[in-house]
Amino acid sequence: MSFTDILLMMFGAILIENFIFSKFYGCCPFLGVSDKPANALGMGMAVTFVISLSCAVTWAVYTFLLEPFGLDYLRTIAFILVIAALVQFIEMFLRKFVPALYNSLGIYLPLITTNCAVLSSTLLIIENNYNFIESVCFGFAAGLGFTLAIVVFAGVRARLETAHPPRAFRGFPITLVAAGLLAMAFSAFSGVSFG
Repeated sequence: MSFTDILLMMFGAILIENFIFSKFYGCCPFLGVSDKPANALGMGMAVTFVISLSCAVTWAVYTFLLEPFGLDYLRTIAFILVIAALVQFIEMFLRKFVPALYNSLGIYLPLITTNCAVLSSTLLIIENNYNFIESVCFGFAAGLGFTLAIVVFAGVRARLETAHPPRAFRGFPITLVAAGLLAMAFSAFSGVSFG
């Protein structure tokens, strides 16, 4: 892949195939942590770091361990173990060095382990046959797309707190309506062609 192809792949991962708005991966932290923009940014940065690092590590595990020994069928289990170890590392780091962010993320930080956006990114790099650089770039871009989605949605939710919707829509229903409208807005990028 040329540098231009990598940039186009990253652009596609951020906007066109956004994990939240296009594929609906990672909706639990998206809805749970997007109440405040600062928390959303912290979660987005943590997810971006985990996805980038897990794409790099799982590519190496698959390329140098699983594929040469004919253990391709173990990739999902191996990838989950790698992701869980990385999340534990980040959790220990945040607890020690950034306790305010650690406390604000709460239960959603360990949920990164089971965030399907992280696992799907590692499986997509194998499915798309990316090399190491492409894998890391794809993981970073997918994480940026997740961060963009959660931060934009946190801004929308902050605005919704000052709105006065009908009683039936207050709380979680208006949140889901706003998420659906944002997903529709992001779907406009799906018509972008690079041909």
